[in-house]
Amino acid sequence: MSASSFPVVPVPMRTSAPAPTAAHLLDFVRRVAGDTALVASLPLDPGGRTWLRLDGPGGSEAWLIGWPPGTGTGWHDHADSVGAFLTAAGTLREHSLAARLPTEGWRTLELTAGIDRTRELPAGRGRAFGRHHVHEVLNESATEHAVSVHAYYPPLPRIRRYSRDGALLRLEQTEGPEDWR
Repeated sequence: MSASSFPVVPVPMRTSAPAPTAAHLLDFVRRVAGDTALVASLPLDPGGRTWLRLDGPGGSEAWLIGWPPGTGTGWHDHADSVGAFLTAAGTLREHSLAARLPTEGWRTLELTAGIDRTRELPAGRGRAFGRHHVHEVLNESATEHAVSVHAYYPPLPRIRRYSRDGALLRLEQTEGPEDWR
């Protein structure tokens, strides 16, 4: 067989962009939060959080989330994903831990003093975070809904949920995408 009788198979060129960083995700959520028509289109329910899935940059997972007064996430992390979120309307509060926790092999940890951080995030303010960032997000208003934009990369492979009693942090459950359907 001659070389000219072999079929020519095109080899796809790798044209994908590099994975988005937490800073890229923060820029994205900032732009989305500035889209007042999109933010206003989110239905708000007084009985529970509402959300709309968005197309995030570079294959990231993104959400527009409505928070009724007095709601929150509870303590959790986003496992191996980096992320960012920004308040588009109202005010959110984030409680977080400024410490790198072990990622596997524990059920209960005693936290050291001085690692708690609190951020008030009014409309237009947000933050980026790295992998294994343990936090809780709350709408502490008694009367006003809040709306926020969130993005994660890679798309959430799992979320670990924690309970907290003073200095004790306890891993309660690990959820995957199959649990969110």
